[in-house]
Amino acid sequence: AGMGRTLVELFYDVISPYSWLAFEALCRYRHIWNIDLRFRPAFLGGIMQQTGNKPPAMLPKRGEYMLKDMKRMAKYYQVPIRVSPDAFQHIMRTSSLTAMRFITAIDMTNPQYLEPLSREFWMRFWSQHEDISQPENILAVARQAGLPAELSQKALEMISSPTVKDQLKDTTAEALKYGAFGMPAVVAHHDGEPHLFFGSDRLELLGSIIGEKWLGPVPS
Repeated sequence: AGMGRTLVELFYDVISPYSWLAFEALCRYRHIWNIDLRFRPAFLGGIMQQTGNKPPAMLPKRGEYMLKDMKRMAKYYQVPIRVSPDAFQHIMRTSSLTAMRFITAIDMTNPQYLEPLSREFWMRFWSQHEDISQPENILAVARQAGLPAELSQKALEMISSPTVKDQLKDTTAEALKYGAFGMPAVVAHHDGEPHLFFGSDRLELLGSIIGEKWLGPVPS
């Protein structure tokens, strides 16, 4: 982190809608708060498995609430999540592993595309309700995010390589080491120690810890 700047790491998975909210809000605060924002693509499935966490929708009442909550949050955060009645089936049917490996490969080779690429994955899955697990869909997302075709092709070939698999595993393990049990996991390095915040609705608290003012999710 630069002079007096706080390093803030965002561990996220594109299958997580609340990660999208945190991602967009932190992107907006990047130029307002004295922070260095670092995106850390990780695998939510791995975190759930390692911590014995269960998807919230396994509890029907909580699932019902979450659909309403996501609608309200999308509006409040001005992020185009479109909640479909079968959102949870949509998640349960989808593995984000290939997508997160692809994102990891881009992070390792061409990190300047990490932000637009991640955003496009959320757009495709949470706004357009399209598939993000098949290679042709992944390439479509990359094209939409402005990646040159040969770059995407190369990243697609890298997803089966030990280097990329291990990098995603390591990032996921790092999130676990900080105490993550779900996504998004936001880690602020302040006063020589890491502070973990879970969810997209703890950014106000994050601000207060690092001495920054929260101006709502859409500071203008």
